[in-house]
Amino acid sequence: MLLVANSSQAWNLAHPAFTFSHKCKTQLDIDQLHAQLITTGLVKNPFLTTKLILKCASSPHTPILEFARFLFFSNNFCCSKRNREDPFLWNVIMKSFSSTSDAHKAFEVFCLMLENGVLVDEYSLSIVLKACSGVGLVKRGMQVHGLLRKMGFGCDVFLQNCLILLYVRCGFVEYGHQVFDRMSIRDSVSYNTMIDGYVKCGMLDVACRLFDYMPIKMRNLVSWNAMLNGYVKLEKGFDVAWELFDKMPERDLVSWNLMLCCCVKCGNTEKATSLFDMIPKKDVVSWAIMVDGYAKIGKIDIARRYFDDMPERDVISCNAIMAGYVKNGHCVEALKVFHDMLRGINLAPDSTTVLIALSAVAELGYIDEGIALHRYIGENGFLVAGKLGAALINMYAKCGSVDNAMGVFNDIQEKSVDHWNAMIGGLAIHGFGDLAFQLFMEMERLSLDIDDITFIAVLNACGHSGLVKEGMICFEIMRRAHRMEPKLQHYGCMVDILSRAAHVEEAIKFVDEMPLYPNDVVWRTLLSSCRNQENVHIGDSTDKQLVGLNSHNPSSYVLLSNIYAQFGKWNYVRRVRTIMKERDLKKIVGSSRIELQGIVHEFSVGDKSHDQVEEIYSTLQMVCV
Repeated sequence: MLLVANSSQAWNLAHPAFTFSHKCKTQLDIDQLHAQLITTGLVKNPFLTTKLILKCASSPHTPILEFARFLFFSNNFCCSKRNREDPFLWNVIMKSFSSTSDAHKAFEVFCLMLENGVLVDEYSLSIVLKACSGVGLVKRGMQVHGLLRKMGFGCDVFLQNCLILLYVRCGFVEYGHQVFDRMSIRDSVSYNTMIDGYVKCGMLDVACRLFDYMPIKMRNLVSWNAMLNGYVKLEKGFDVAWELFDKMPERDLVSWNLMLCCCVKCGNTEKATSLFDMIPKKDVVSWAIMVDGYAKIGKIDIARRYFDDMPERDVISCNAIMAGYVKNGHCVEALKVFHDMLRGINLAPDSTTVLIALSAVAELGYIDEGIALHRYIGENGFLVAGKLGAALINMYAKCGSVDNAMGVFNDIQEKSVDHWNAMIGGLAIHGFGDLAFQLFMEMERLSLDIDDITFIAVLNACGHSGLVKEGMICFEIMRRAHRMEPKLQHYGCMVDILSRAAHVEEAIKFVDEMPLYPNDVVWRTLLSSCRNQENVHIGDSTDKQLVGLNSHNPSSYVLLSNIYAQFGKWNYVRRVRTIMKERDLKKIVGSSRIELQGIVHEFSVGDKSHDQVEEIYSTLQMVCV
């Protein structure tokens, strides 16, 4: 298409170049538009350039945004006399950065304005303050604060509210309150921002006092919802939240959902159900809260019914039902929901969805599914870092592929302590204690921020590999080098290390000298050691300790019963079995899974329901002969 540059076309909003800009979405479209502007000379037309910048700067498509910025800064257009005297276009470009991940660049644009002598206005200052608050640039925001006072905008209520928002969002609530106290005129936004800031910092008592001090005519739904949100977050805030909810002069959907969330959090599903039925107009959040609430208390069937009844679903509701399935041991159903999302049109999985799917795969041991999921992560631009990287390492390790787990670990450029912990834990469950210990020592060499989970992982690795000396070294490094107070899990790992190495007497002594009272896991570890070493005398004292804890884990009693049966103490066997009946404890049936040619086969003790059960037992008999 040939475009002719003349004055009449330049002022015509139906100009082909301007019309074509409405259809632009991709970089290729932008390149074509740019080529037209250059070949026709319209790129030098200030009016058309201004119109294109205004159009493109509000686009949701990144290539279009970048083109608007390019037009503004190219050919010194930004520094024209008109743009120096009127900051309008500068503000448009600055705003295009303020609500993105590149919000810090809004501050850079603001600095360019000052360097080029552009007359900044109140809107310029508000945009840069909101950008700084969005990404936590409190020091740069303070610089703008100083400039604001020098320029005589210190009494502007709108800008003062922006300053309060800056300090509150960056965690400097007291600085925000200083600005609030100095304000000669305050509006509802001033009060609401401060109240919300105190609530989010956990200073609910101060927020409550400010709410009471706030003029009644200024209180609005934002004020009431901010206070309600604070009480919802309290561990035992249900009664106060309900009282506040009852006093509200009006309610919106946010109010209803907050109270609904409070009911669910307290486990009061009956109250939540009645409240849910009272909501005038429900949204996806309302439904998702109910799904999540019932899933968390183990009523996954009811959660599924709410999920199925949803008029429309979003990613959050899908994540809620998936997480509920995984938590309640229904990992196959969780993966079915994930695959339904992939087949859908409007439900694109997010990083949380992928994390839950990886957890389900790890629990099931579906290696083929895990590899496919890893491929999906790569193809859809998910960053294999942070929690996703750790989840991938954990998934491969639990599926038995240590090589793949190590491959993911090595590919991560900037490893966090979570990645190291996942890899050490993966090596531990496969008996690679030496390699796990080497990784731990590498962490020490790199002076990484090791946490208590790291020590649990490496101590477990030492226990599974019989590395008593290395385990003792790690325990001492924890106490002496890192000045960390060992938790019960760490003491339990040490007991396990000593017990597995047949150092039963040392294990007993270690338990006696522990500053923390042993739990049933520690006593079970000792009992297992007693059984393996045939030390029934130590087992007798451990028996009393374990039963005294009133443990509700049936494996503890089964272990005791087996030990006494091993030594022919049948009266003790009957006593343990009687306790199990009194406490309504039933032995959990052992099971195992194996994946063969993409099909997972599960076997449990005494189960003969498999299609090829006769062939399996026949082969077992041949192997055992």
